[in-house]
Amino acid sequence: MLLLNKSPLLALTAALFLSGCTLGPDFASPTAPGAQSYAMKGDAAPKSIRLTAAPAAGPWWTALASPALDTTIKLALAGSPTLDEADATLAQSRALLGAAQGQALPQVSLSAGAARERANLQAAGFSSFGGISISNPTFPLYSLGGAVSYDLDLVGGQKRRIESAAAQAEAQAWRSEAAYLTLTTNVALQAVTVATLRAQIAALESIIADDQKTVDLVTRAADLGGMTRSATLSAQTQLEVDRAQLPALQGQLASARHALALLAGRAPSAWSPPDFDMADFAVNAAVPLELPSTLVRKRPDILAAEADLHAATAEIGVATANLYPDIKLTASLTQGAQMLGNIFSYDSSAWSLAAGITAPLFDGGTLEAQQQAAVAAAQAADARYRQTVLKAFVEVADALQAIATDDATIAAHKRTEAQSAESLRLARVGLQEGGGTLLDVLDAQRAHSDAIAARIRAEGQRLADIVRLFAATGADWRVAGVRPQGA
Repeated sequence: MLLLNKSPLLALTAALFLSGCTLGPDFASPTAPGAQSYAMKGDAAPKSIRLTAAPAAGPWWTALASPALDTTIKLALAGSPTLDEADATLAQSRALLGAAQGQALPQVSLSAGAARERANLQAAGFSSFGGISISNPTFPLYSLGGAVSYDLDLVGGQKRRIESAAAQAEAQAWRSEAAYLTLTTNVALQAVTVATLRAQIAALESIIADDQKTVDLVTRAADLGGMTRSATLSAQTQLEVDRAQLPALQGQLASARHALALLAGRAPSAWSPPDFDMADFAVNAAVPLELPSTLVRKRPDILAAEADLHAATAEIGVATANLYPDIKLTASLTQGAQMLGNIFSYDSSAWSLAAGITAPLFDGGTLEAQQQAAVAAAQAADARYRQTVLKAFVEVADALQAIATDDATIAAHKRTEAQSAESLRLARVGLQEGGGTLLDVLDAQRAHSDAIAARIRAEGQRLADIVRLFAATGADWRVAGVRPQGA
């Protein structure tokens, strides 16, 4: 580089020698990981779902077998402003790619003009001739011309710019894919939340009904003298405690329904989501779980990170090309005449052909620093890619372990619920037959209520974790006839 700075002739010679070369590293996709599984040693395997290596037959959420969910997701895919933004951003990146590609072609321009000018003869010393005063003449002037310029791109800087723009467009396409996957996942999670809250509300309303039966029973006993009024107050207190839980659950349900409207791109006053039920969702869904080496070629956030790495690698070539000379060819043709009818005559024409070379001689180290910055940016992009891959593997492992934990938790809550139900039955029988106390009934009823609520929450959590597993595996979101494919 020092020789080029010292000698323009050597710079030109080196440029011609490098003609047709493309500087900078050529991008190659990162090597696929060698891991054969996701689970850490000691992790439990889920029992409620079926893991399969076969690809899904359709959009991932159809495995949950909920027609209401299918309808809601299709509505969201068709009307979400978030997807409109992602699609518009993708269109912008593709337009920028087209602009970069256009700059590599010959640039042709056309100009035309019509003017009326007045010459200043006095400024040239012609104020009079033979004693006769000469006035400044006024005349028309017509012009028509064109110019062509072409950058030879000797060291491939323009090629690398196009490569970078194409990689950036690809990255945005995969981010668009990720936006679609994220939207469908969030809709499913909110649907599960609605179903879980509705189940909790239904269970609580049933408990409140049982509380009322207990209050009625104790009130009759007190009227007959078999119980004190304080027993009636204890039963009434338990009823009010359970009733107090209802408004909070109803508020959470309203918020979940509003969140679904937002995801669907609808105002809450203009649309109401379906009344999702826990029974609407198939727990034993078949989840396609492929090898980690396949996941990195499928999950959109990983593919976007890879495309970002490609763009950053191409930018090294752009910065490197800026260190070398560049040659641009130009040609122009201009027709000019005072009379419009003479504008195309040969005598009215002027033309030029030129080849210009520009080469950096001294820039204070700016270009070399920019090249070093491009190398560092590519190294950072590589680190982000590797981190994205590791994060994806961890998310899959977390989801698998979470479902296994949910399975065990639900089984335990079902046993607790069955035992508490039997305890409550015996306590009520004892109270009716005089062998038990109201306190026994209230304690048993509270334990049974807690067991039911815990089991419902655990079942809702398992459904949510199944949805997260689908998202973590880069599941396919595409629906025929609903929005174009992003990538």
